[in-house]
Amino acid sequence: MLSDLKDTKNLLAFSAGGDSTALFFMLLDANVLFDIAIVNYGIREQSKEEVLYAQELAKKYDKKCFVYNANNIQKNFEANAREIRYNFFHDLIDKYHYKNLLTAHHLGDRFEWMLMQFCKGAGCVEIAGMQSIEKREKYNLIRPLLDKDKSELLSYLQQRDIKYFEDETNFDESIKRNSFRHKYSNPLLQKYKDGIKKSFNYIDIDKKLLIEDVNLFKIGSFFYFENKHNFRTNIYYIDKYIKEQGHLLSAKEKELLKNENTLIISRKFVVNQNQKYIFITPYISTTMDKKFKEKMRKLKIDTKLRGFFYTHPLELETLFKLFT
Repeated sequence: MLSDLKDTKNLLAFSAGGDSTALFFMLLDANVLFDIAIVNYGIREQSKEEVLYAQELAKKYDKKCFVYNANNIQKNFEANAREIRYNFFHDLIDKYHYKNLLTAHHLGDRFEWMLMQFCKGAGCVEIAGMQSIEKREKYNLIRPLLDKDKSELLSYLQQRDIKYFEDETNFDESIKRNSFRHKYSNPLLQKYKDGIKKSFNYIDIDKKLLIEDVNLFKIGSFFYFENKHNFRTNIYYIDKYIKEQGHLLSAKEKELLKNENTLIISRKFVVNQNQKYIFITPYISTTMDKKFKEKMRKLKIDTKLRGFFYTHPLELETLFKLFT
């Protein structure tokens, strides 16, 4: 996969940890051109050293190094940190026209996620989890290390005597994913790594059979696609789009989407499933005139969508075309 990145413009999500440091040097070995981006959340003293190390590597190997110093996160750290991180990456992709965002997720990350989803209640699509290549609206999200175990990456670094940092919060088992990693996924990978790799290959094949291909459309901040009347397909594309906007659908929200035609997600998005289309828009509450309301009523547009279309004339024009 790395050789396929040679002729593209790549941005590496870097943390100075073992995973992203290994990927940094693997990209160098493969003669792939890339720059790096690192976020300092300011919660650990070591973060300053990690940023300095990222800047040192960038200078030594002639890479751009983008640094974002985040404000103190008061609650829901993991979710908010993810949103901050990806907003930063998206801004860089827009500004510098990167084609690919590279992350250092590995087999252990994928297996850990699968176990967490399985224990919450999930189907094949959810437990398939991370994919090596995901096409986003403006770029490709690529995870070149998904078939590599953490032990393989650390061995790679140790053999070359390459410095990397260990985040001490990774050992805090009060964090759910850390608990799964240390108690379940790591011990299983040590014993059954080859079988787990094969299982993911089968799951990926099954997922492709379950999810229908659909044409996706986006006008401004209005996203829509044809309703396939196949819940697994619909929820897959809804979840994927919402995730691209920096929000992860909860299990409860996915369950509600089974039975509700229209759902407001975190006071940020409206998901509407009508007979012909699936619509997703930002959630906007505003005062509307009677003439507009009557137009919307005749078109049978859900009331929760109307505030958005009232304030977005270009998207409203697209809506009229769809229904006329």
